[in-house]
Amino acid sequence: MIKVYYLLTKPGIIFSNVLTAIGGFFLAAKGHINLLLLFPMAFGLGLVIASACVFNNYIDQGIDAKMSRTKKRAFVTKTIHVIYALIYATLLGIIGFSLLIFYTNLLTTDIAFVGFFFYVVIYSIWKRRSEYGTIVGSVSGAVPPVVGYCAVTNHFDAAALLLFAILVFWQMPHFYAISLFRSEDYASAAIPILPLKKGVFQTKLQMIFYILAFIIAVALLSILHYTGYTYLVILLTLGSIWLSVGIKGFKIRDERKWARSMFFFSLVVIVVFSLLLSFNKVLF
Repeated sequence: MIKVYYLLTKPGIIFSNVLTAIGGFFLAAKGHINLLLLFPMAFGLGLVIASACVFNNYIDQGIDAKMSRTKKRAFVTKTIHVIYALIYATLLGIIGFSLLIFYTNLLTTDIAFVGFFFYVVIYSIWKRRSEYGTIVGSVSGAVPPVVGYCAVTNHFDAAALLLFAILVFWQMPHFYAISLFRSEDYASAAIPILPLKKGVFQTKLQMIFYILAFIIAVALLSILHYTGYTYLVILLTLGSIWLSVGIKGFKIRDERKWARSMFFFSLVVIVVFSLLLSFNKVLF
């Protein structure tokens, strides 16, 4: 039963988001790491994300029942009592937000709440109604590095804005890749994703646009002197490779294989991005 509750929080989502939050934290800290601030921020945000994921699982159980990759989730299979799960989600959220408000600052807590609200409420509504629900959902995914950054600085500046933009631009081709190789699942659940509404070609064009925007945004962090040259060279190289793989998508025959390669490469990009932010102080 413990495993059921654990999986209900979508640990993969928690890990990836906390990773980007730590990257934002280290960028702002500039080598002066306060562990008594870092750990409550990371743990508190992780609990907030876990809470949002449990609520999302509850809201999406009807959709999940129609998709092959989600039809075995706890709410669908009735392996968990709804009341207990909602209490669980509520407690996770209360503890998470309490850690943020007591150990970080009000700005950081407010930003985390915006991400929570967009994921649980706004995204849950929009993804059922419009192919642009992905853009709405990207807001919540772009919040974690800003949370980490503002936990240190206690103010929202150009770096915080760029971190938010970078994560939005990264998420769009990442999610569109998923929608391409999972299109049958989304069609079964009647989710109006871009490939189903506008077609595969238009989806690929959008992916190229967002990758270009991502490259520009990551470069601006260095241009504005928030990051060093090592960060810039590595991210521009990775961004260029990602772009080239995306362009090749217009000529390939195996759409699913290409989409999966785009998805996995996007994971490499975001992990390296987060690590480079974390080691930015020691890299020139």
